[in-house]
Amino acid sequence: MSGAFTAACVQLTSGRDVAPNIAAASNLVRRARDQGADLIMTPEVSDMIEPRRGLRLEKAADESAHPMLAAFKDLARETGAYLLLGSIVVREGEEERLRNRSFLIAPDGGVVQRYDKIHMFDVALEGGESYRESAAFRPGEAAALAPLPWGVLGMTVCYDLRFPQLYRALAQGGAQFLSVPSAFTVPTGRAHWHVLLRARAIENFCFVFAPAQWGEHAEGRRTYGHSLIVAPWGEVLAECEEGTGIALARIDPAKAADARRSVPSLTHDRPFAPPRSSGLAAE
Repeated sequence: MSGAFTAACVQLTSGRDVAPNIAAASNLVRRARDQGADLIMTPEVSDMIEPRRGLRLEKAADESAHPMLAAFKDLARETGAYLLLGSIVVREGEEERLRNRSFLIAPDGGVVQRYDKIHMFDVALEGGESYRESAAFRPGEAAALAPLPWGVLGMTVCYDLRFPQLYRALAQGGAQFLSVPSAFTVPTGRAHWHVLLRARAIENFCFVFAPAQWGEHAEGRRTYGHSLIVAPWGEVLAECEEGTGIALARIDPAKAADARRSVPSLTHDRPFAPPRSSGLAAE
């Protein structure tokens, strides 16, 4: 691990067609690099937010032929930055369930690590909004760590944020940084976004990078935005509240080590038996 670096979270409003989203994301990545960013991250489903299942299947591409992944490999070589393509929709063969896949790309254009979103957002919200990601996407099965010049990145995506055991495993596996590219809904974002991201940072004494989708997408879907960079002690270092743009912050990896020395809770986990339901009935 060596030295400080600058991290940038890009905030997008992805539409339903891939080519315009590539252009919009690439423009913001170049702007972030011009501002000195060494690690630049985009939100979940940067390539498209297509609500219609048939059209999504039609537009999805295999990893080997995905236009946004190819564009970002070129963009990494052009800019000389590490790029986290927060996630894109990937098809595997003739499968009808897709993959929600995140990529860390090195400055030479090589893929350092891939991660498939593990936890599926299957919920019905107040106001009539409902989502059934498991019908459209096949869940991932493995956590992912990725080496960076400044330390280790633990990769997650959006709804994973609600499952702290995943982040504990990443931190105890060596992560000093956690990525949470997201497309949070507005109701859940207002209620939980900031507190959950700060909690994951504090619990694990990691920097948290959370690039987010913002605004109104196809067929009225709305996302919360508020891309955040959070320090290991829980301070918000940078935020892009509304609109497309960039949250940028200088990152000192030593701060994670300092926090862990101050409160060494990552070394204090103990095994325990799960709770039993017997004996809880009312007398």
